[in-house]
Amino acid sequence: MSLNALTILASESHEAPAVHPYLVGGITLVILLGLLLALVAFGGGREHS
Repeated sequence: MSLNALTILASESHEAPAVHPYLVGGITLVILLGLLLALVAFGGGREHS
């Protein structure tokens, strides 16, 4: 099947996604902010070289 045929087939499907995209984005944002907080906390007490 070509990419165009797959795109048309996917666009004709009107099913709701199994997982809401905003939920996936929210979880990703929380994970990345947690990692950023951990990085800042880990490097906060160290001297700059």
